[in-house]
Amino acid sequence: MYVILGASGQVGSAIVDHLLAKKLSVKAVVHHPDKALVIKEKGAEVAIADAMDLNSLIEAFKGGDTLFALTPETGKTEDVLGETKTILENYNKAINRSSIKKVVGLSSIGAQYSKGTGNLLMSYMLEHAFTDLIIPQIFIRPAYYYSNWLAQLPEVKKNGILPTFYPTDLTLPMASPLDVASFVADVLMEDSQSKIYEIVGPEKLSSDDVAAAFEKVLNKEVKAKQIPPNEWNRTLQKMGFTPDASKNFIDMTQTVVDGKTDPEKKGTTVVTLKMRISEYFENALRDN
Repeated sequence: MYVILGASGQVGSAIVDHLLAKKLSVKAVVHHPDKALVIKEKGAEVAIADAMDLNSLIEAFKGGDTLFALTPETGKTEDVLGETKTILENYNKAINRSSIKKVVGLSSIGAQYSKGTGNLLMSYMLEHAFTDLIIPQIFIRPAYYYSNWLAQLPEVKKNGILPTFYPTDLTLPMASPLDVASFVADVLMEDSQSKIYEIVGPEKLSSDDVAAAFEKVLNKEVKAKQIPPNEWNRTLQKMGFTPDASKNFIDMTQTVVDGKTDPEKKGTTVVTLKMRISEYFENALRDN
């Protein structure tokens, strides 16, 4: 049985769908009970678990042989890395109490750095959380998700402005989260050796390129506008981030601006996915 953590999120739910389409046995693990019914109706078993509660994870992992793991990120916690450490320790303990024989972890490009990278350290911690376990461990490092830009859609539609934390001409590897989910599902089903994949889309893109993609899909002029670094903290606080979450987000953003989030290409396998951002936006905005 495949145990899928974060099964109500955009990547987790798509992984569940891919596995169910193959008529495979799936246990979808969600945090909120109100997410359970829709997933059950798809044909998956559902477990309600809190990653901070070891006993609920032990129960959720029962009967599983392959685990999809990720580090939750909300912007609401008062101690981002401390909470991540507890969650990963709980995962480890729950795996030890289970029949899990393989772990596939959703990491991130930039996970190779051990300090100074803010939220990216969550991925570094994930990749080092199970070193005491003698089971295959596969980590997938996606590039920046196209979907992250959809949070700016109201401002794009209203004023034709795409706010961005990055210099508007800075190019980054980006990819479709749905393509990533499809790739993860294949890895869950087929891979049996420990390795690290780095996942990118067909081309590096800048905020200006993203604005042009919105412009094409929405048929209106859109311009990217950088949020000045001295306004990052205030902007994040307005979005509801805690002080610690803001600090870690800013450290991560500076890591990206400093050019440290290209694929490492050392002991990793780089995979290029096909979907372009304009196609992703067309599909995502079809009903908006």
